[in-house]
Amino acid sequence: MATYLDFEAKIKTIQEDIISAQVRHDEGELSTLKKSLDKEVSKIYKNLSDFQKLQLARHLDRPYALDYINLIMHDKYEIHGDRHFRDDAAILCYMGYIGDEKVMVIGEQKGRGTKNKIRRNFGMPHPEGYRKALRAAKMAEKFNIPVLFLVDTPGAYPGIGAEERNQSEAIARNLLELAELNTQTISIVIGEGGSGGALAIGVADRFAMMRYSVFSVISPEGCSAILWNDPKKAEAATNAMKITSSDLKELNLIDDVLDEPLIGAHRDREGAATVIADYFLDELAKLREMSSEDRMSARYDKLVSPGAFAE
Repeated sequence: MATYLDFEAKIKTIQEDIISAQVRHDEGELSTLKKSLDKEVSKIYKNLSDFQKLQLARHLDRPYALDYINLIMHDKYEIHGDRHFRDDAAILCYMGYIGDEKVMVIGEQKGRGTKNKIRRNFGMPHPEGYRKALRAAKMAEKFNIPVLFLVDTPGAYPGIGAEERNQSEAIARNLLELAELNTQTISIVIGEGGSGGALAIGVADRFAMMRYSVFSVISPEGCSAILWNDPKKAEAATNAMKITSSDLKELNLIDDVLDEPLIGAHRDREGAATVIADYFLDELAKLREMSSEDRMSARYDKLVSPGAFAE
C-alpha cells in the first residue's frame, strides 16, 4: 500500500478516484481525473518547502539503491566482504552493465521491513562497509571500469563496535583513495546524504543530487537539538541549513541536479531510474573525452575549490 505525506492528501484522493474509474471503465471521468491529477501535482510539487523536500528524501516508498540497481543494471553480480572483518549489508557493490557499459555500482541500502532494516543497519554503514566499497572501487580501477556511487544514508554508524574498528579512519581512507582513483567516477545522492557517511562514497568526477534529495553535515533533528535543545524544531533547522539540491547547486557544492519525475521517485520508480541511467551514460561519455591527466586535474580543482579565505 502506498504511503502519503500530509501535503499529498489531495493527490491520494484523486489517485483513489482514478482507480475507481478504471474499475468502472469510465473513460470520460478517467480523462478528467488524470488532468486534475497533473494540475494538483504541478501545484504541490512546484511549491515545496525545504522541509517537505526533506520528507520526500526520507519517504518510505522512495527507491533505495537496490531498487535502482535492479532497474538499471543487467548481467550483474554482487561483491561481498571487505577481506578484513565481515560483509556489511548496508553497502552494496554490484558489477554488471548499464546499457552496453560495464560498470561497478556501489550504493548504501536502508532496507524495507523490520528484519531487512536491521540487517541493513538502517542504511548506516560500519567501517567494514566503507572498506568493502573501497575494495570494489579499486577492483574497478584495476580493469578501467567506471564507478557509479548511489548515496543514501542518515550517516555512518556511530556505535561502539564501529568506533573500535576505526570508523573515522575508514571514512578518511575512502576520501583519500577515491580522490586518487584513476577511473571515471560519478556519485549521485538518491535520498539522504548524511555527513561523512555520505562523503565516504561521494568523492567523484561528477557529484549530483536527485531533485528531492538532501545533503547535510548533520540531521536537522540533531542540529535543532544542539542549537535549541529541541529536536522538534527540525523544520526551522532545515530551512536554515540549506540542505536541498537546489541550495547546494546554487552554492556550487554539487555539479548537477537530476530532474527526477515531478511527482517524485516514490511515485515513478521507472522514470527516476531512467534519469539516473541516462545521466550516468551521458556524463561517462564526457569524461571519456578527457585524458586521464585532465580528468584527475579537474577532479582535484573541484575538490579544493569550495570555500574562501582572506589574508
